[in-house]
Amino acid sequence: MAEEKDNKCRLDKWLWAARFFKTRSLASDAVEGGKVRVDTERAKPAKEVKIGMLINMRNKDFEIECEVMALSNVRRGAPEAALLFAETGVSKQKRENAKLTKVDEIGVRERGAGRPTKRQLRDIHKFTNKM
Repeated sequence: MAEEKDNKCRLDKWLWAARFFKTRSLASDAVEGGKVRVDTERAKPAKEVKIGMLINMRNKDFEIECEVMALSNVRRGAPEAALLFAETGVSKQKRENAKLTKVDEIGVRERGAGRPTKRQLRDIHKFTNKM
């Protein structure tokens, strides 16, 4: 892996290099927005990443917890990026459970269906609140 001589790496650069985010600015925005936690604490984009740190990421598409295995400031191919981190067993189990229960699809409506009418809203409230 292409490591710098002093083994320093910013959090936003590492997230970008590990291919969790498409651009570095998206990674930086996620860190500033509190979507990324380092060792269960909020961090800043310039936080120095070290080998062995636990990083928790939440996004609309995924929730993942991983351990930093290597450092890189350079974005490379996916096979090399996969060597930068190791996903924890708890995180893998959560993602499998989410796939089975399809938690992400709750509240999904057909495109073009429009807003529910008053009658439909009353039915929704009856179903969700008082069963």
